[in-house]
Amino acid sequence: MGTSQDAADGAADSLVTCSLQGGTLSVYEDRVVIERSGASIHEDKTVPMDEVRGVAYSGGWLTGHIQIEQVGVEPDEAGVLSHPVDENTLYFPWSKRSCARDARDAILERATGE
Repeated sequence: MGTSQDAADGAADSLVTCSLQGGTLSVYEDRVVIERSGASIHEDKTVPMDEVRGVAYSGGWLTGHIQIEQVGVEPDEAGVLSHPVDENTLYFPWSKRSCARDARDAILERATGE
């Protein structure tokens, strides 16, 4: 799996990088990096793969979300008509579903948290 076409300049060695709503998600062999946009209420974050226990992904009708499930962090729950809102969640429009799925798959292949 190569770097996505959505790759940010600083993520040259990432496996997958997606520019999503609210920030950029980059997957590396040993970590997941969430770089937030200036408008986000959350900070940039790095999650080591040994703290990743899963990924929640929803393609949605118009927008979807990808949520990193991290050891020791209680994830926000999605509602029937809403996405979760927390530090480990990014949203994407229909056009970015493929990149978000690639990121999910790359994370799940490497996640070692329990």
